[in-house]
Amino acid sequence: MDPKPSQANVKSSRVAAASYVRQPQQRMTLNYLLLWVDTDIDLTDKGCQNTLTQLKNVVNDVNLCTEPNQCIQVLNKFDKERAFVIVSGSLGQHLVPKIHSIPKLDTIYIFCGDQSRHEGWAHNWTKIKGVHANIKDICQALQLNIKQSNQNSIAMSFVTVNEMTSTNDLNQLEPTFMYTQLFKEILLNMEHNKQTIEDFITYCRHNNCGSTTIIDRFEQEYHPQSAIQWYTFTPFIYCMLNDSLRWMESNTIIKMGFFIRDLHEQIQLLYQQQAPNYHYKPFVVYRGQGLSKASFEKLQKSEGALISFNNFLSTSIEQNISLVFARSASENADMVGILFIMFINPCIKSTPFASIKDMSYFKEEEEILFSMHTVFRVNAVKQMDNKNQLYQVELQLTTDDDQQLRLLTDRIREEVDGTGWQRLGNLLLKIGQFNEAEELYNVLLEQTYDESQKQHYYNQLGYAKDDQGDYEKAIWYYEQGLEICQKTLPSNHSDLATSYNNIGLVYDKIGEYSKALSFYVKALDIREKALPSNHPDFAQLYSNIGGVYHHMREYSKALSYLERALDILQRVLPPTHLNIESVKEGIEIVKKKL
Repeated sequence: MDPKPSQANVKSSRVAAASYVRQPQQRMTLNYLLLWVDTDIDLTDKGCQNTLTQLKNVVNDVNLCTEPNQCIQVLNKFDKERAFVIVSGSLGQHLVPKIHSIPKLDTIYIFCGDQSRHEGWAHNWTKIKGVHANIKDICQALQLNIKQSNQNSIAMSFVTVNEMTSTNDLNQLEPTFMYTQLFKEILLNMEHNKQTIEDFITYCRHNNCGSTTIIDRFEQEYHPQSAIQWYTFTPFIYCMLNDSLRWMESNTIIKMGFFIRDLHEQIQLLYQQQAPNYHYKPFVVYRGQGLSKASFEKLQKSEGALISFNNFLSTSIEQNISLVFARSASENADMVGILFIMFINPCIKSTPFASIKDMSYFKEEEEILFSMHTVFRVNAVKQMDNKNQLYQVELQLTTDDDQQLRLLTDRIREEVDGTGWQRLGNLLLKIGQFNEAEELYNVLLEQTYDESQKQHYYNQLGYAKDDQGDYEKAIWYYEQGLEICQKTLPSNHSDLATSYNNIGLVYDKIGEYSKALSFYVKALDIREKALPSNHPDFAQLYSNIGGVYHHMREYSKALSYLERALDILQRVLPPTHLNIESVKEGIEIVKKKL
């Protein structure tokens, strides 16, 4: 140093949080990398050990480099979202010109004993944010920088006026708007116990989510009434939570379900206690952050529309503090600085918010914290500078009786049946988010010991892979569900018939018609024992069997089954229904081949 579909198996409205620890399938949270570059690093030295411990309490992923080339190689290969570099002064003079233009390099800190010697040249490089003589100052600056990065990366969803007036097609909505609403409703109805927290801690240790010191302290000290303090105390929690909500990492969100619920309920309690202090009069809060230019273009087109902040939302009653964040973000050529001006009516109870000044770890900040998925209406977007880099955006907190939002929310709820996590899985399948659905169902499979739930999850996974055209996996998943049905259900249970039919449909698609027929017939045998002969469920099976016989060129049998299907459909559906037309068309094709 310088110097130094459809089956609801969960019966309770409160969902029990199950126990399991698994590797994440996709990205891991805490996407920051810190490089400490110094030729004098010596981990046998207690001073170095202490410095490293302090750094790891802010960013767990710390790379030590004793040679400049090591730092350059890491920066050119790393897969995190952004990197921070701490470098000694004399070494920095040679290293900074070589790394300054690397896009993912966010900030450089100079760590030296002689500040005046290095401040002059450091001013020439925009990514150098400070020349410091002690590690404590660097850690504080780094923590503030990470907070700014989190401010800039908070997830938002926009719902345009056209989308609000056309709620019949959920595929037109931004998926995250629906995901976070359902996640919130599900998580707030989950029950948690000590094991849930232990599973989270194990998960964090297994995936290197935070420093051992911080995780140990969390394990020893955390309780539901300390959620706000932990959220504001360490990047370990708020980075992990905000990043998982931003990227909809269902595995991490499920693991943090207890914390999300505790944090929401603590905000709710404070809201109830503080509401009289506002004398029920509207007031204003502020938030400064950066937006990517693509997100800003969406925002510009959203006047009169809805915007939801999909994470927990930090705001301030001090405009100047928020303006500092906005101006700082505007200095980044790839971003637009935004000063949100939010008009709040304290009588609105739909989304709780609270002053956390007395609860926050950083008590000097005049912070108002809103629960996740807070929805505002965009009133105006106004330019604040002459460079198109800084704007103020006026938002109005939506009211409890906002008709457009209520209709939209009701529509999402109606479209997705089931309870608990099944609701989210069904939504993902409905709007074609098959990869996300697969990740969720695999997590849920590993977290449940209930055989009926497992059977449902396997069937949903089979449906997802079927729709993706991965028929081999679809059959495998359906067969896993069938195996559970055969072990746990009576031989004439309708779920067995559904499983046989699903497998038959996949074999039908890949041209293995004899196998498809055998599964259709098994499904038909069960239906015939359990249902009256004219039951509507027979129509699909008769149609499926008729189609297979058609492909097998057994046209007389094909015609017989298709006519049976048509007879039932004509009794239960309107004459012009598409299913009737489809079967009629099939009958005509078969007749021509007889």
